[in-house]
Amino acid sequence: MFQQSLYHTFKRYRTLQSHTVSALPIVILMPHSACNCRCVMCDIWKGNKNLKQLTEADVRGLLSALKKFGTRQVLMSGGEALLNPAFFSLCEILKKIGIKITLLSTGLALKKNATQILQGVDNVIVSLDGPEELHDRIRNVPGAFAKMREGIECLKGFNPAYRITARTVVHQLNFKSWPAIVDAAKTIRLNQISFLPADVSSHAFNREVLWGSERQNEILIAEKELPLLEDTAELIVKKYSADFENRFIAESPSKLRNIVAYYKAVHGLNDFPFKKCNAPWVSAVIEADGSVKPCFFYAAFGNIHEQSLTAIINGEAAKSFRKNLSTTQNETCKRCVCSLHLSPRTNPANH
Repeated sequence: MFQQSLYHTFKRYRTLQSHTVSALPIVILMPHSACNCRCVMCDIWKGNKNLKQLTEADVRGLLSALKKFGTRQVLMSGGEALLNPAFFSLCEILKKIGIKITLLSTGLALKKNATQILQGVDNVIVSLDGPEELHDRIRNVPGAFAKMREGIECLKGFNPAYRITARTVVHQLNFKSWPAIVDAAKTIRLNQISFLPADVSSHAFNREVLWGSERQNEILIAEKELPLLEDTAELIVKKYSADFENRFIAESPSKLRNIVAYYKAVHGLNDFPFKKCNAPWVSAVIEADGSVKPCFFYAAFGNIHEQSLTAIINGEAAKSFRKNLSTTQNETCKRCVCSLHLSPRTNPANH
């Protein structure tokens, strides 16, 4: 059971005030650079031939820093983290020092790895893009929905209380099916579903070259479609009111409406919705090649193959970045689709 000490809370306050990290509650690891889907809104799979992955030695090399910073939760992201043959060894190394593990997954390999997931992973977050046919089309993998459903059924069959949630990127190809996505999440026995708009303007998700307007418009919800998007969001707020109350839908109605406001802002019709974020002060992203970033949307500070995590996190480049970053004014932050705000008293495992 997590019990946050007053000293750890103090260190998290001190980090926010000084820009020198004393506590790092959350770390995102990307154990494997490749992916087993070919999603239309993501370019990670395009780098599958240039495979990179974290090793057991890499993760062991992080332990002293994770202990020092009091890291409580590691999110295993990707790519598809389960493609790393040492994935469960990495989990075991981290769990030995009391860290909670969350797996972000496409869901395709859940059934194959169900027993080990239940032993080594505390909870799973899958990507859900639509009801079955639409999900498969967006993922560009025939049978992707069925494989995910079978994996969830297998995990729930072993442990009905095991927590499996979903994230859905709402965009041009699936927003008209938004209510059906909520229904699909219930059908496959997910514990919760969360929604966010699509990022089309950053270098995240393996975009070495920024998307041009033609590529962006394949994913962005068109300006002429915004009234329908707004109507759909309001339909969800009304139809699924109980699901907001019981937190099956993770966002509040106002945050759900912010997705509409986000797409309006992309088209210059209003400002981007205000968001609180302190991700660079409370978390770090370590990619499959060892690069360390303040979040997914900014350049790396360094590499764990060249420096220790402690030296990178509190190096001059990192401290200067945090000191000079205004998350309310910076254009990258204003356009961010997945901000993180963790107060010093918050248990990250429950965030």
